[in-house]
Amino acid sequence: MVCGLCGSGISADGKFKKYKNGTVQRFVYNGCTKARGADCKCGYTEEKEILKQFEELIDKINLNEIEVKERIKADVERFLKMQKLFVETKDKIAVPSIDIRGYAKYVLKEGSNLEKRELLGCLKSKILLSQKKISLE
Repeated sequence: MVCGLCGSGISADGKFKKYKNGTVQRFVYNGCTKARGADCKCGYTEEKEILKQFEELIDKINLNEIEVKERIKADVERFLKMQKLFVETKDKIAVPSIDIRGYAKYVLKEGSNLEKRELLGCLKSKILLSQKKISLE
């Protein structure tokens, strides 16, 4: 991701809030690194909000579909190996067709940070963050 105002990179900053009852909550904010302009007014956006915006844009984003399909195939094969281990079945499960955009939305909602990072690494579109909104270039 790139700052839409000054062209600098975007970095993540983690913050922790401790409540009176002893629980701690983690927040991650993404904002401009201000490498190209110290007076950039891009602001910071919470990671949850950015992922929500990605879910809305996923139908417009240009994905490297071959790379995503390979990742899905590896996940399915890993699941089948685990299933054979626990169920001890010889039957093969056929995966008829893969909805890549649906898979991408699922990973953005339910995936681990590593899975989200790998998925976003498959993007061909340039992503801009400007005024707390992401957009495509």
